[in-house]
Amino acid sequence: MKTEVMRTNNGSRQISTRGLAAILVVLFFAAAIPAYGQDYDIVIRNGRVLDGAGNPWINADVAIKDGRFVKIGHVAGKGVREIDAAGKFVSPGWIDSMDQSGSVLPKNGLAENKVFMGVTTAIGGEGGTPVAAEEVGNYFKALDESGMSINFGSYFSATQARVAVLGMDSRAPNAEELVRMKAIIEKAMKGGAMGMTTALIYPPSSYASTEELIELARVAGRFGGIYATHMRDEGKGLVGAVKEAIEIGEKGGLPVEIFHLKAAYQPGWGKLMSEAGREIEAARARGVDVAANIYLYTAGGTGLEAVIPSWAFEGGVEKLVERLNDPDIRTRLKKEITTGSPGWWNIVEASGGWENIVLVNAQNEENARFEGMNLAEIAREMKKEPADAAFDLVLQGNGRVLALYHMMSEDDIITALKFPWTSIGSDAGAALEPGAVDTLGLPHPRSYGNHPRLIARYVREKKVVSLEEAIRKMTSWPATRLRINDRGYVKEGLWADVVVFDYEEIQDRATYDEPLLSPVGIQYVIVNGTVVVEEGKHTGAKPGKVIYGSGRDM
Repeated sequence: MKTEVMRTNNGSRQISTRGLAAILVVLFFAAAIPAYGQDYDIVIRNGRVLDGAGNPWINADVAIKDGRFVKIGHVAGKGVREIDAAGKFVSPGWIDSMDQSGSVLPKNGLAENKVFMGVTTAIGGEGGTPVAAEEVGNYFKALDESGMSINFGSYFSATQARVAVLGMDSRAPNAEELVRMKAIIEKAMKGGAMGMTTALIYPPSSYASTEELIELARVAGRFGGIYATHMRDEGKGLVGAVKEAIEIGEKGGLPVEIFHLKAAYQPGWGKLMSEAGREIEAARARGVDVAANIYLYTAGGTGLEAVIPSWAFEGGVEKLVERLNDPDIRTRLKKEITTGSPGWWNIVEASGGWENIVLVNAQNEENARFEGMNLAEIAREMKKEPADAAFDLVLQGNGRVLALYHMMSEDDIITALKFPWTSIGSDAGAALEPGAVDTLGLPHPRSYGNHPRLIARYVREKKVVSLEEAIRKMTSWPATRLRINDRGYVKEGLWADVVVFDYEEIQDRATYDEPLLSPVGIQYVIVNGTVVVEEGKHTGAKPGKVIYGSGRDM
């Protein structure tokens, strides 16, 4: 090509208009060549794309650039990375609505057991944040700096505010103390917490009255937060506990999320879950924003100390130890396990007896021989009453002694799954390393299998819900519910969190006997446009982001 050059009167050289036009044409095509070669960071080809909204799948390509979805349909351009998803399903990344990873992510941001399950976003649950209110902002900043393989947000616990002001006292706060507690909640919300949470079966959370919680909830509500709760009773008094949760949200002026909704009371199986559902639907009909999440197992898991009536914990661990070593108090505690105790959810009754409570982590080398045995069996071995055996195991543990409580029915899980307002939460944390127990120290299959189990057991095997509905419950619904506006769908402009899975092969492998087995059938997991799982192996990438509550901006 020949470019004309003209000389001006002052001797300078100037390119002619015709020459300039020719140069611009060359530059245009030169710029277009690399873009045509690699237009996108990732293109997922020929997948059956589930958009997350509950719509039927479509056959499409999905293009990702700079961490976001940029094109869904026929993608002519090339990707730096091309993934063949022919015959596979492509869905938005799965959200864990009730997670327990807050304390482990600073130590292991890879969160292998989470991403192997297809979880790309997790919301820390009932324990609140692992730091005080004034450190919430710095905690989130540190997570961003150290890196995570998942996106993560967290609630702040009302119990954290209570303990900071009242310690382990079982009493109501006075006016000045309540002001201080409300200020703590406000500080946490401004630090980025997503809302306020409670765990009302555990002392000292169980010492809080409904009125106290309404006052604290009003603060979280002013900052756009959610009230999320492990309710006061998940068994015989389930419906009353649902009513209390709704009242706190309704009077506190904020949405209500019920953690791990269950009907943990054998005489109420087949009845209580439907009654709780009707209560929630009646509240929604009158305008209360209330919903729930569930995990997909018939056994719950928590500390063995849950079998002890709540009043024995007043004053802290030293007082509890003192009481458990007092024969007269033991006699009273054993009687109350039979008769009940005010303000305490009787988890022994809910489980249908000691034979349905299985020790899984004794936190004691000598007592480890009892792991996998139920409390009735352990009591026979110890030649003690079951309650005495439980009390002694708690006293002898070098940490929190943990048990599985077989107290739910699968029919009730199926009932809960059919409610359109339930999402999926594991009630489990990330593990410090692959194949290890989660951060709670609890070997429960929900830590490794919860989300894939929805598809494998309740879509493919039992046909309880459609695949499209199952994906909605793990993607767009929890994202909408939790006000995470830029995730939960395969949609142009949103952050590209993706799971590519084989419908015929996906399977949760974790069981009560082998709870630490990772699932199969998930080929790829992508977080914010970066591959973190490829053919069942972690890539080491940590592209996750902190999910902040709206109070941070206020």
